[in-house]
Amino acid sequence: MRIRRSVKDFFGRIVIPAISIAVAGYFGYYALNGPRGWIAYQETGAQLEADKTRLAALHDQNGRLRHRIDLLQDGHVDYDLVEELARGSLVASSPDEVAVPRRRPANPVP
Repeated sequence: MRIRRSVKDFFGRIVIPAISIAVAGYFGYYALNGPRGWIAYQETGAQLEADKTRLAALHDQNGRLRHRIDLLQDGHVDYDLVEELARGSLVASSPDEVAVPRRRPANPVP
């Protein structure tokens, strides 16, 4: 009887609270440092802000490209843009070079 009571007291006073503290510590640790914890939540928020900024830049670039495409549609072609594209593809130059067209000779030599 005494042994049962002492075992019961031992479990009641030491083992059960120790197990409870260990379980609470386990879940508390993963609530902060786990893959879906508080720290991961903070990092995900920062990544989301960076991705929103990048998305806004891509939307802006998409709008500019759509505008250039609209300028090349049949019916209302912007000839300045066509000339710019032709010069860029025909004249192999670096961005800081300027292409100056030459006059054609009056009598080309065959």
